[in-house]
Amino acid sequence: MIKVAIVGGTGYTGVELLRLLVGHPEAELVAITSRQEAGRGVAELFPNLRGHLDLAFSEPDAGRLADCDLVFFATPHGVAQAAVPELLARGVRVIDLSADFRIRSVPLWEHWYGQSHGCPELVAEAVYGLPEFNRERIRTARLIACPGCYPTSVLLGFLPLLEAGLVDTGDLIASSASGVSGAGRQANIANLLTEASDSFKAYGVAGHRHLPEIEQGLADIAGAAVSLTFVPHMLPIIRGIHSTLYATLSDPELDLQQLYEQRYRDEPFVDVLPAGEYPQTRSVRGANWVRIGVQRPQQRHKAVILVVEDNLVKGASGQAVQNMNLAFGLPETLGLEAPALLP
Repeated sequence: MIKVAIVGGTGYTGVELLRLLVGHPEAELVAITSRQEAGRGVAELFPNLRGHLDLAFSEPDAGRLADCDLVFFATPHGVAQAAVPELLARGVRVIDLSADFRIRSVPLWEHWYGQSHGCPELVAEAVYGLPEFNRERIRTARLIACPGCYPTSVLLGFLPLLEAGLVDTGDLIASSASGVSGAGRQANIANLLTEASDSFKAYGVAGHRHLPEIEQGLADIAGAAVSLTFVPHMLPIIRGIHSTLYATLSDPELDLQQLYEQRYRDEPFVDVLPAGEYPQTRSVRGANWVRIGVQRPQQRHKAVILVVEDNLVKGASGQAVQNMNLAFGLPETLGLEAPALLP
């Protein structure tokens, strides 16, 4: 059994990680930390875990965390940096669900996140945890930076085209929409039901902090600099991301359907839909799947790629468990096989 702890288990990614780990046959949860909720039963805060988890939140304790094989950080940006160096030095592996180690340029990270980086010496070592691209590096990594929710959908949507060198890398567009849970579990008037329901809006149009992460990942895939126009939106739903991606094709005769089916045929969590079908967010709710539909409207030079995922599962905690499975030599799908929830 893998002895696992979660630092920061009170947010939406934290409780989703708990939900997945309590049913994982090879993971033993030994600690869940929260300074604010220390001493309170986890199932008291999250009643869906009642009967599944008999643990209380505890204060972060370096000694207790160091006894684990793996520590997940489901904390706000900037928090993991203080604790990760000591854990790695004591032989503990770390999967960080925040953005602390995703961007390799420290000055760029500091610009977008508005704070100084606490341990820049570890940034270069961190492996970006997108299994469909970095699977072999994840297997041996000490420190895994779990991708963001928007980046996961955009990267997996563009990946086959960029790997094959079949698009104009200077003119990629991503119009992405997320459910309200993507904003986190916090008191925010804009996220209240009466504010978000029956409405649809864009935000971060002038610049969103996921942009540098996405462009870095796209450049890694393409092997060259990539320019992306990224516009995020808020959907009046709880879970789900829908990204509509646009790219100019260099080959007007390209069979998009065949390209995507061949690239993802062996990927356990990427589903390319049959020609003419387009994915829906409800088809991935609660599951670790990414579903993709492709189209070349009027058989012209523009490729349109439609991608859906659950922002809390494949976009966060499910992908973190997928990374854990790879890092500890387990079947990649272990604990993640459950289908999506309908209705």
